[in-house]
Amino acid sequence: MILFLLTAGLLLLVVGGELLVRGAVAIAKWLRVSPLLIGLTLVGFGTSTPELVTSLQAALEGSPGIAVGNVVGSNIANILFILGISALIFPVAVSKAAFRRDGVVLALAVFMCLGAVLFGELERIIGSVLVMFLIAYIVLAFIQERQSLAAVGTEPTSTTRNTQIWLQFLLLVAGLALTILGARLLVSSAIDIAARLQVPDTIVGLTIVAVGTSLPELVTSLMAAFRKQGDLAFGNIIGSNIYNIFGILLNLHHNLFYSMNKLIQGSKT
Repeated sequence: MILFLLTAGLLLLVVGGELLVRGAVAIAKWLRVSPLLIGLTLVGFGTSTPELVTSLQAALEGSPGIAVGNVVGSNIANILFILGISALIFPVAVSKAAFRRDGVVLALAVFMCLGAVLFGELERIIGSVLVMFLIAYIVLAFIQERQSLAAVGTEPTSTTRNTQIWLQFLLLVAGLALTILGARLLVSSAIDIAARLQVPDTIVGLTIVAVGTSLPELVTSLMAAFRKQGDLAFGNIIGSNIYNIFGILLNLHHNLFYSMNKLIQGSKT
């Protein structure tokens, strides 16, 4: 049964990733934006759902270390592992302007994350400002991508305009759902196998859980690379990392830092 779930998880990941990329590319054409922007927003944020659920559950259950480690570990895996493999399959080429814009925002997010860790506490108003910063970044990216496409005279074809776009949205949502479900089946079955082999929980958490929450990003980026959509793969990774910090880590502050303070106080008594 465990092997069946493991195989089913892998199959769902592959099928879901393919549907997700197909839908994302079609939506990008219909909206007259680049696949990079769709990767930064719809795909990047959507594939961060496992990190969001895992970190929320960990913070609410008083396990801040898991919440922080999940987000930070996922971001490291996204950059060093997933983006690297995608580049090996197909060159990840994006415009210099987009690379500077997204790279600067990602670097800023990392420094804010570092500041939050060193400071040890965040007020609600700061969390609200970070959410507004995330929204402003999305709006700016959308405007710039539309302007860049208009400057080179890129227009959608009549076929793209007449396509029932709601079917493409359903395709994207279905692909995302299958990818997340496949990742969950794969991780749960892998944990069961590790338990039967008596592998320590720490090792399971550092490997299976950490990599498991990044499986949607991995599969989506690989599928994008195989379809020669390098900008979509890049956008997926960068968008996911930015959302992990601005949308998940720094806005779990109420439960997260409250739990950390409780743990610190308990260790002193």
